[in-house]
Amino acid sequence: MTTLSVLDLAPIPEGGDAAQSFRNTVSLVQHAESLGYRRYWLAEHHGMPGIASAATSVLINHVANHTRSIRVGAGGIMLPNHSPLVIAEQFGTLEALHPGRIDLGLGRAPGSDPMTAQALRRNLDTNPDQFPQDVVELIDLMSDTPRQRIAAVPGRGAKVPVWILGSSLFGAQLAAMLGLPYAFASHFAPAQLMDALAIYRSTFKPSAQLDRPHVMLGFNVVAADTDAEAQVLATSLQQAFVNLRSGRPTRLPRPFPGYAERLGPQEKALLASVLACTAIGSADTVQRELRAFVERTGADEVMVTSQIHDHAARLRSYEITAGALR
Repeated sequence: MTTLSVLDLAPIPEGGDAAQSFRNTVSLVQHAESLGYRRYWLAEHHGMPGIASAATSVLINHVANHTRSIRVGAGGIMLPNHSPLVIAEQFGTLEALHPGRIDLGLGRAPGSDPMTAQALRRNLDTNPDQFPQDVVELIDLMSDTPRQRIAAVPGRGAKVPVWILGSSLFGAQLAAMLGLPYAFASHFAPAQLMDALAIYRSTFKPSAQLDRPHVMLGFNVVAADTDAEAQVLATSLQQAFVNLRSGRPTRLPRPFPGYAERLGPQEKALLASVLACTAIGSADTVQRELRAFVERTGADEVMVTSQIHDHAARLRSYEITAGALR
């Protein structure tokens, strides 16, 4: 049976701040845990006015401290920004504090613009092919018997499940080769979704962590009591994507009724493309579209993200969505 999980981008709403975002995150994860969601992931982004999860490991610990059973983790850590040893130590620490509840998703994008990437002290000339080697090194550091002479303390023997994140064929190939679970960012980059799934499933090699392919797919949901209400709430998400792709990222905007109708052809085409994996509407609408998505992709898990300005409406959206696959 397909299960549901949560991707929280820790949005900073227009008129709010990071402190409010963190209060909302605690409220949402406790709500998600009570509703039976399987895991709760936060993503590493830097220099984004509307996203508060830059210190991802710190926020994961905060979330885990306020919950009891839901798995918490990174969706993901952008490994080119860090040494494998640092991430092994961070997630070894998290696993020691919250045994059996920590996930580590790894991505190869910087999660920032070039100027911010430079400020992170990244070597911008690093060969992109280094990412697979860094993943292997990180997994080795967290194993019981690492081959390296250096030691991750905490970290060695941490048994933290590692996932590969991606929005292209590269991540699918790497996850299959290493025998790792695969999470595809179809909530904002769905173009290569079906090709990536085909490659991952057809070339998967079993590993010590996983004996068969396991896929989790990102999916946007804006659910409300009526289709009309959901359409208005969804204008925050629409504005956020247009602003981001126009090079002017902002805090999560307030709803703007009729926003999509005012856009030009280029912006409408952008939203139709990036939001192809999205359900907006009432419980019946969300259930129909989410089930169709699962049937089309064969997803083992769906990771739901709901970018909604009003926190109470966001909680309600996840409540409605929780029953969509039951």
